[in-house]
Amino acid sequence: MERRVVTILPVAGPSSDDALVDAARRGDRAAFGRLYDRYARMVHGILLSRVPPREVDDLVQEVFLSALRQLHTLRELARFGAWLAAITRNRANDYFRKTGPEAALIDPVSEDQAESRVIDDAAEQEAAMILAVVRDLPECYREPLILRLVEGMTGPEIAARTGLTHGSVRVNLYRGMQLLREKLGETAKGAGSGATGARRNDP
Repeated sequence: MERRVVTILPVAGPSSDDALVDAARRGDRAAFGRLYDRYARMVHGILLSRVPPREVDDLVQEVFLSALRQLHTLRELARFGAWLAAITRNRANDYFRKTGPEAALIDPVSEDQAESRVIDDAAEQEAAMILAVVRDLPECYREPLILRLVEGMTGPEIAARTGLTHGSVRVNLYRGMQLLREKLGETAKGAGSGATGARRNDP
């Protein structure tokens, strides 16, 4: 899955976001562009935890366009991150309302293979497999894990961007990683037993 280049800026405090949001509300497109740079990874990660990977990049653009149109409705400037995260989750829900529940059954690994036809890089195969396992976890773990493992955001950065508490992010990352390791272990065992069975059935 190809990713658009996203400028990675240092984590900014709420006050600097307040100034950018205020400027963007007054029509400063450059200020909104900086907000995009700061929050694109969060939006991308939230969408990736919910919708088929091939749809994510286009939906990222839709989320920010929607946010730009609705920016005047934001009452607490300091809540911009949490507000944007809510818009992102709602857009993911809208995607499934429009495409039908069968879209949720798309296997990210199979989808990538169907689109690219050939995945030669073992690292890409492993990443696709891990993503498939993460997307199968409970929602409370899925989102922070993808933000951490795929988007490269730190725990404090996830908390600052999404408006969640540091404690809840820390707990969900810890428990999510434990569950992910268990699931990956089960997947590896299943693959190993399948290969063993195939060898035993060889003539």
